[in-house]
Amino acid sequence: MTRPHDMGGRYGDGAVIPENESVKFKEDWHARALAVTLASGVLGQWNIDISRHAREKLSPTDYARFSYYEKWMAGLADLLVETGVVDAREYAAADPAPSPLAERALRAEHVDSVLARGGPADRPSQVPQLFSVGDTVKTRKIAANCLVDGGHTRLPRYAAGMRGRIVRFHGTHVLPDSAAHHLGEAPEPLYAVAFRAAELWAHPEHPDDEVVLDLWQSYLVADT
Repeated sequence: MTRPHDMGGRYGDGAVIPENESVKFKEDWHARALAVTLASGVLGQWNIDISRHAREKLSPTDYARFSYYEKWMAGLADLLVETGVVDAREYAAADPAPSPLAERALRAEHVDSVLARGGPADRPSQVPQLFSVGDTVKTRKIAANCLVDGGHTRLPRYAAGMRGRIVRFHGTHVLPDSAAHHLGEAPEPLYAVAFRAAELWAHPEHPDDEVVLDLWQSYLVADT
């Protein structure tokens, strides 16, 4: 099932207007939104795939009208309530009750080391590698989660059912389609796959340009 966030290659939304990348945060609250999101993630109540799916689940109307960081805040608010980190009374601005998660709060002196450590998603896996660099593959026809109806997937709609070429093997990584729904990490091989623009779109401005996507093995079949 596609959702409003899956906009790549969609017609009728106008030109993409690049923003000034030298500006780190356009508004002061954007930096606070990033900080609150990271600090909440450290509590260990969800993973990055669950948080992405929370933003994808926003209503189409809200998704269309919210700015980038407004989407972050809306998804985070849903997660905080769903996981019980914040209850309805606290959400309505009442004084917070003592939380069993208080000991896990990220302290200022630990921020640098936590961010430097990051959240690596490479894991050992028993799933055998089926493809090698140079192999031609096709993505599955429908950009849908095969484990959960309407669930999260990292296969974009514009690349579904398309022919590409393996250009890199990344090793084995957590499968977002599983991890986003509390079904375990289910690590499997991950590849960088190159697609010609002429394969992806009917009228590309530069047909020989390539788009490279990182795709999990279960999204792919051999192109025979």
